[in-house]
This record gives sequence, C-alpha cells and structure tokens, in this order.
Amino acid sequence: MELAVYNISGNKTERSITLSDSVFGINPNDHAIYLDVKQYLANNRQGTHKSKERSEVSGSTRKLKKQKGGGARKGDINSPLFPGGGRVFGPRPRDYSFKLNKKLKRLARKSALSYKAKENNLTIVEDFNFEQPKTTQLIEVLNNLKLSDKKTLIILFESNKNVYLSSRNLEKVKILNVTELNTYDILHANNLLFLESSIVEFEKISKEQ
Repeated sequence: MELAVYNISGNKTERSITLSDSVFGINPNDHAIYLDVKQYLANNRQGTHKSKERSEVSGSTRKLKKQKGGGARKGDINSPLFPGGGRVFGPRPRDYSFKLNKKLKRLARKSALSYKAKENNLTIVEDFNFEQPKTTQLIEVLNNLKLSDKKTLIILFESNKNVYLSSRNLEKVKILNVTELNTYDILHANNLLFLESSIVEFEKISKEQ
C-alpha cells in the first residue's frame, strides 16, 4: 500500500511511502485485539474500591436480644441485616492487571493498523515543529489536512514539547511517540497522523521484532 506524503499546508508532496504488508496489510485477528484492549483497560484500573464489612463498621457489639425466645436470632447492630451494618462480601482493593505474550500484543497492534489502512484512515505528513507552543498553529495544520472534526492520534518520532503543549487543549487530539503506540489508542482514534520520520521508524521497529 502506497501513501502520499503531505505538507502542513495540506498539499501532496512529490514523495510517497510504501507501507509494509507485514505491518499494515495483515489479516486482522479480532480476538487478539480484544485481549490487548481488555488488558490496557484493566491495567489502568486503580482497584482502590472498598466497602466496610461487619468487623469494620462503627457500632455497639451488644447482643440485641436473647438468643432464644421467639423471632429470628439477632447478633449485634453491625450485622449486614440492619441498616448501617457492614456489607457482605463487599469490594476490596485489588490489582486487575494481567499479562499477555509480546507476540500476541504485536499481532493485535498490527491488526488494528491494518484495519485503519483498509479504511483509509492513515495520513502521513512531513516532519514539522513549532517555535513555541501554539494551539492555533496545530489547529491550522489539522484544518489543512481536513482532520479538525475527527479524533486524531498524532504519532511522533520522538518527544516534541512544543507540539505536545500545542495539543493539550484539543479534546480530539492525542500525541504519542512511536514507541508508545498501542492497540487501544489506535482503535480509539478516527484517524492516525504519522509524521514522515515516525512511520519509517515504526516499520523498522516492527520488522526487527
């Protein structure tokens, strides 16, 4: 698959890049995508939920009535049967994260990229930088590329503070380095905007793995 390289004015340059079929043209594996996205969301969970159980609720431990002599037996006021009592089998802090094989995660990422390539939701733009953080400049670039109304994931070759700061106030824009690219963010975006150097580096990394 061959894609033209655009400049920040939204015009095609004379250059083009041929995408590797082993990265952007595989037969997508939906189950691998499911597992990778599930892991990403699970690993981001704090797991700090907690409710008080019977032994943790503040209240008297006096037995409410005699053990026998009519009616149901009752313990103390902290019983889960009474309002304000402890909760039975309530949530406790826990770690939701789990591990996946690296090969499966790579397959999931390539599958997600192949979906984007088939849907023509990949754009390559020549490398650019801003002299200072300026949100209006980034908005102008996105308008020129006709991406202003889409959730856009911009993939950089390396960290670029000015470009990153220019995107912080844009709800539909996210910035990632090429080494941070993951299945969830690929699928969450409507369009992937690769800088020319980042697409070359990403294919290089993918082939080495």
